[in-house]
Amino acid sequence: MQRDMFRWAIGIDLGGTAIKGAVIGEQEGIVTERTIPTDTASGPEGIVEQLAGLIAALKVQGARFFDASGFAGTGLGAPGAVNVSLGTLSYPPNLPGWTVFPLCDALQNCLKEKENLSVSVILENDANAAAFGEAMYGAGKHFSDFLMVTLGTGVGGGIILNRQLYRGANGTAGEVGFMIVDYEGAHVHAGIRGTLESLIGKERIVELASGMIKENPSAGHAVAELCGHDFTRLSPRHLEHAAKQGDPLSLALWQRVGEALGVGLANVTALMDIRKFVIGGGISAAGDLIITPAFERLRRSTLPSMHEGLDIVPAELGNRAGMYGAAALCFV
Repeated sequence: MQRDMFRWAIGIDLGGTAIKGAVIGEQEGIVTERTIPTDTASGPEGIVEQLAGLIAALKVQGARFFDASGFAGTGLGAPGAVNVSLGTLSYPPNLPGWTVFPLCDALQNCLKEKENLSVSVILENDANAAAFGEAMYGAGKHFSDFLMVTLGTGVGGGIILNRQLYRGANGTAGEVGFMIVDYEGAHVHAGIRGTLESLIGKERIVELASGMIKENPSAGHAVAELCGHDFTRLSPRHLEHAAKQGDPLSLALWQRVGEALGVGLANVTALMDIRKFVIGGGISAAGDLIITPAFERLRRSTLPSMHEGLDIVPAELGNRAGMYGAAALCFV
C-alpha cells in the first residue's frame, strides 16, 4: 500500500489570462510549476487541449520527484459554476464561448486520445479551490471553520466548515461578491444593485478614486504622480502605494473599501456564526489598509455575543492557493 507521505498530484488553476499548473507532494508542497497563457479565442475545445498538454508535461516532471504509484490524480480549479458530481463548468467569466460544458469528461477524453494518458480529474470552482488550499497549506491550517474572500477583478469566496468545503445545494455557496450590502445604492453588478462586488471590485475601486479626485483635484496629487498623471492607467496598486506614503485621499479610499468588506463579513457571521476570515486576491496586497477598517466595522456590525474569536488574516499562498487546493482535493 502506498504510504501517504509519498502521494502527489497535479494542481491546475484555469484563469482567463493564464493557466497555472504544479506538481504538488502531499507533504512536500509544490516541487515544480508551469504557467501558460490561456488561449481564450480557441473556445472550450482549444483550452481542453491546452490543459491536456500541460497535465501531460507536469506528469512527466512529477515522475522525476515521486514514484508513479503515488500519483493521486489531477485537481482543476476553474471560474464559474461547477457541478462537482457531473464535472461540468457553466458560464465561466472571462472565457468567451462557454455555456454549460462537460469539462472533466472532455479533458479525460483528450488526455487519452492526444497524450495516451488515463488520468482522474476532479473539477472545483476556483475560489473554492483557493479556500481549500489555504485550509490545507496556508492561513487556514488552524481554523476549523472560515470564509476565504478573494479580492481582485471581482469578489469571490469559499467556505470551509469542519475542515471541509461547503459547496451548497448547487455548488455556488460562498459567492460573497453577490451579497447585497446596499440595496438602494447606485452601483449595479451583473444586474444586481448594491452587491459587495459592485462596491469593492477592482473597477469600482478605481472609479471611486477617480470620483474623489474629480471632486477635489488638489487632493489627487500623490496619486497622479504615481500613475504618471494619466488617470486611465490608475490601478489599485497606485492607490496602495500612495496610501502607504500617507496620502490622505488614498487612505480614505481604503477605509471605505475595508468598511464595505467588514459589513459583508458581519452578515456572514450573523448568518453562519463563522468568525474566521482569510483575505486573498490581488487587491489584498493592500494588507492592513483593508484589514484594519474591515475588522473594526465587522465588530461594530455584530452583536457583542458574536465578538469572541473574530479574526481576519491575510492569505499565505498568494496566486498558488488555487493550485494547492486543486491538488489537495486528490488527497481526500
